[in-house]
Amino acid sequence: MEKLVACPYKRPNALCRLICFPWAGGGTSQLAQWGKLFSSSVEVSSVRLPGRESRLKEPFAKDMTTVVNEITSVLLKELQEKPFAFFGHSFGSYISFAVALHLKEKYGLEPIHLFVSGAHAPNSEAFLPIKSIPICDAEDEDVLTYIQILGGTPPEFLQNEDIKKHLIRTFREDLRVLQTFSFEKAERNIPFSCDITCFNGSEDKPHDLEAWHNLTSGDISFYKLPGGHFYLLEPSNEIFLTKHITRCIENA
Repeated sequence: MEKLVACPYKRPNALCRLICFPWAGGGTSQLAQWGKLFSSSVEVSSVRLPGRESRLKEPFAKDMTTVVNEITSVLLKELQEKPFAFFGHSFGSYISFAVALHLKEKYGLEPIHLFVSGAHAPNSEAFLPIKSIPICDAEDEDVLTYIQILGGTPPEFLQNEDIKKHLIRTFREDLRVLQTFSFEKAERNIPFSCDITCFNGSEDKPHDLEAWHNLTSGDISFYKLPGGHFYLLEPSNEIFLTKHITRCIENA
């Protein structure tokens, strides 16, 4: 459990668990710290994939199925005990969706709310070009440029050659995992009944969010917050997000 999940602010009496899924190349440091911003009713934890932080020596995951199976097997008991919600940003949105889908199909479990950020709906045409990014052939410098355009990486990380190399490799491996993910919605089959909230940075490239309407019988809401792809790292946006997520969870 400790290997897969970082939960620095444990709240055994919380009414709900919020499981966070980080972006490509990311670790648990930022989202796990959200725990101190939430009230005692919500316990926050962040998922840690292999190949980073305390799992540095482990080989990277090969595909989305492996990622989903590991997360589900480790968290299943916890998720059966009390209500849970998911928050994912960018790459993490797709993982959170894939895990939620697996939980629903195999165990009849569903988050009380799905919060997605900086990502297309997985059933959208706009998601398809991601699958054809030539990640194997891309030069390290091109990957680095892309990471820098997205933002969110402290400049001092990129000054250190070892950290920079590892970041490029982790980003590349995460994108490879994302390219193995495909979701085809069956006709008439709406996978979820929970509410879904989509967050986006106002300066980020537009994401196709409308297609989320086809994935739940619950309510869908959309919020644009000031900033680019990593708008969520701005303290004022963090405060908005944590307050809004708390309100949604308590209402659920």
